Amino acid sequence: MTLNRRNFLAGTAAMTGAAMLPKAVLAADAIKLGSILDTSGIFDAYGKPMDMALRLAVNELNGAGGLLGRQIEVVSYDTQSDMALYSQYAQQLTRQDKVDVVHGGILSASREAIRQTMRKNKTLYFYNVQYEGGVCDRNIFCNGLTPAQQAAALVPWALKEAGGKKVYTLAADYNYGQITARWIQKFVEEAGGEVVGTDFFPLDVADFGATIAKVQTAAPDLVIAPLVGGAHLSFFRQWAASGMKDKIPLASTTMGVGNEHKVLTPEEGNGIMVAYSYSQDLETAENASFKDRWTAAYGDPTALHELAVSTYYGVHTWAKAVAQAGSIERDAVTAALETGISVDGPAGKYTVDPKTHHATVDVHLMKVQDHKMKVIETLSQRPPIDTQAVCDLNANPDDNTQYEIQI
Repeated sequence: MTLNRRNFLAGTAAMTGAAMLPKAVLAADAIKLGSILDTSGIFDAYGKPMDMALRLAVNELNGAGGLLGRQIEVVSYDTQSDMALYSQYAQQLTRQDKVDVVHGGILSASREAIRQTMRKNKTLYFYNVQYEGGVCDRNIFCNGLTPAQQAAALVPWALKEAGGKKVYTLAADYNYGQITARWIQKFVEEAGGEVVGTDFFPLDVADFGATIAKVQTAAPDLVIAPLVGGAHLSFFRQWAASGMKDKIPLASTTMGVGNEHKVLTPEEGNGIMVAYSYSQDLETAENASFKDRWTAAYGDPTALHELAVSTYYGVHTWAKAVAQAGSIERDAVTAALETGISVDGPAGKYTVDPKTHHATVDVHLMKVQDHKMKVIETLSQRPPIDTQAVCDLNANPDDNTQYEIQI
């Protein structure tokens, strides 16, 4: 089962390359930006808008004269939601295409499938997706939220909103879901609560009937669901159909990150609690301007989501470092990034944390309401303190580890 994306991604496949300048206008010495994303397959609801955002950022840079007097050329590969293709295309980008930087990867497994290739071939790498934290590698910059930025804010707030202490967790069965479930337990216990059950689900599971019965028996005050992908979206539908939605509140660290709340009906989605750095519904001048630019490039901005905006920031963060360094050479750009570069945009300010190569960002506590994410409270400039606890690239620049942070 895949997401029904007609409500929010209609026609995006045809528009994916709309913001890309024709090769004829690219200088012979173009700067090459590599992209590896799932723009087809079961994760394309995440990957297509990420690809569009990347190209929008490149188009803006090229329209302003490029970088260092050179145009930027996107060299992209669609991994078709096939993990094996990540390794293949990573080799191709670094060894054959000889790109100057790579932005890509969605699942943590895809990041780890290509990270060592980038490091070995000395090609700077940006991973622009929320994840479980802990990557410590001077060759990578991570823009996405980590649990200490997101779940640490969401869990106590959701417990307070639920008015109880007992939590049941339903998570995707791979490293993101497994590690996030442990963080959820930590934050629940710190808030004086108790996790009364935790279940894990492979990404292709779409039948949650037996699970819903288990949750009913456990009678928690709150369900938290770090579920991932189109098949897992079925849980939210089945939960509402069972009549449980109005009895036990729901929170999620993932639902809505790929605009899933626009696929659910209001009856299925209203009231779900989330925390992200971006929502289309942020009422700021910067977000309004960004959506206007997106609409000019692609039409209706319905496809915009958290991961797309994080990718947009990733490109502009890299570009700002190139301009500051006066070079596209990896070490020079890395040194510029490690000065703590900040970029302002539709989600507020993203600032590079030199110690971890992660981002300090604003986080918004939100509730789904009629296909929108209504901002309840904004937490300003939250640092990645979980990864800071294990990673210090200032002290250990040769580190090359994804730490499993002790919880």
